[in-house]
Amino acid sequence: MAELLTFEEAQRLILERTRPLPAERVPLADATGRILAEPAQAAVDLPPFPSSAMDGFALRADDTPGELPVVFRIAAGGPAPSALGAGEAMAIATGGVVPEGADAVIPIEYVVEHDNAVVIDGPVSSGDNIRPRGGDVRAGDELVGAGARLGPAQLGALAAGGVANVECGTRPRAAVLTTGTELRSPGQPLDLGEVYEANGLILAAQLASAGARVERLDPVPDDEEAHRKALARGLEFDVLVTSGGVSVGPHDLVRRIEGELGVEEVFWRVAVKPGKPVSFGVREDTLVFGLPGNPVSALVGFELFVRPAVLALQGYGEPLPRFEPGRLAAAVRQNPGRAELIRAGSAPGDDGAIVLTPVSGQESHMIVRAAGANALVLLPHGEGRLAAGAPVRYLRLG
Repeated sequence: MAELLTFEEAQRLILERTRPLPAERVPLADATGRILAEPAQAAVDLPPFPSSAMDGFALRADDTPGELPVVFRIAAGGPAPSALGAGEAMAIATGGVVPEGADAVIPIEYVVEHDNAVVIDGPVSSGDNIRPRGGDVRAGDELVGAGARLGPAQLGALAAGGVANVECGTRPRAAVLTTGTELRSPGQPLDLGEVYEANGLILAAQLASAGARVERLDPVPDDEEAHRKALARGLEFDVLVTSGGVSVGPHDLVRRIEGELGVEEVFWRVAVKPGKPVSFGVREDTLVFGLPGNPVSALVGFELFVRPAVLALQGYGEPLPRFEPGRLAAAVRQNPGRAELIRAGSAPGDDGAIVLTPVSGQESHMIVRAAGANALVLLPHGEGRLAAGAPVRYLRLG
């Protein structure tokens, strides 16, 4: 039997066969969570004019200290003021246009105002509390680079820079197919040997969170014709994710029928727990993932293998999972043959480092136990134990 791939090798093979989908123009208001396909440039200087950083008084620094008459009051968004003369001050609101001739703003709490004049007790420095034109960015400068995912900060930068539309990677169309005669929908009565189908919902939620447009196909029983029809439908999408039927039992039909439908299998089985019997293949431009039927195996397999591909299809610059440093709250035994991802709760320790507490019940069918976890802790394969306090890497969940 061929040696199992490491999960890093499997990820490399997946990304080698993943090509970004064509870009599409998207209104900025609809771009939340989208991935930028090309850099976006500022349409204006930002700020577009010298503006006040404080509520206060615009003045000439050389006129301080002293008493100055207030000759005008400037509101944010109000008409442009005339030039400020020597020995004068203008009241100004935060964001207001600093008048020509003024080179500083003194906050309102640092002056005494009476009879339409202000008294400044000490000297003011030139440039104080003035946001210079273009101090954040100049027109034509890059606001957000290609490959970035657009969250609140990025959207804010684009809007402030005058960008109305952005070129984004197209959201891939993804199909989810669960297999197994034993599957029933939640709410239906269960006969002996039957279980409620959860993987379709798990995978659909994960796909949507990665930016895909998702269609859940009806679960199929362990029947060749039903498999063939459903898999043929799923291969019309950019991504097909199946759950169950990828091992070596007599009812594991997925891989064989996919092969008959023209899927080139790139790999099968990875040295990772849970989720060893994961498969990946391609048919033309469709990426095909076969995940195990155990719910936790499906959840973990998605995070390691499917999410990176869905992000890469959209042009994301860093599609691989981001593992972060933490330390174990309790000792755990390593797996001698495979890297293992265990479910854990994470919380800051007294020193600020993240402490990871494994949940009880690490079997791959225990999805209810996994619901209490917010992290996947990566344990390298080995013969021994990792002691409490040992440094580890973890992946955030949710």
